Amino acid sequence: MLNMLYRFPCTRIFTTSASQFHTTPACNEIRKLARLRVVDNSEIGKAAMMEGKPPRCIHVYNRRHVGLIGDQVLVAIKGQMKKGVLVGLKQKQKMKVPKFDSNNIVLIDDNGTPLGTRIHVPIPTILRTILKEKTHNKGADYTKVLAIATKFV
Repeated sequence: MLNMLYRFPCTRIFTTSASQFHTTPACNEIRKLARLRVVDNSEIGKAAMMEGKPPRCIHVYNRRHVGLIGDQVLVAIKGQMKKGVLVGLKQKQKMKVPKFDSNNIVLIDDNGTPLGTRIHVPIPTILRTILKEKTHNKGADYTKVLAIATKFV
């Protein structure tokens, strides 16, 4: 039990007279079991957020296993595994990159095509250069995520 607490320091355990239950505040960095917020209008994303069961990150596709803006993650949402792109983070960012109030994600399919048709929150302008670089390296077309964005910060 203590090993899990040291691996995931954001986890808190509360004990009541009947049973134990866990609550997890939103982590400042994206790693395994971090809660995310779906900010597009995909059906599965809207349903999960309305039920109050936000998706959880189960894998980050980079060497450090800590997600940054523009990284691709695998999330568990409503019993399914979906891929997503991180478009906003709570953690401290580099200069001229905005810091957000929540960890935002846009759900995509295997080709990089977004599952929704609109993004409801502003996304950082630096994401344009980050996603264009990843489009050429990975073969997936992440620029479609930029096309459905309504505002840039």
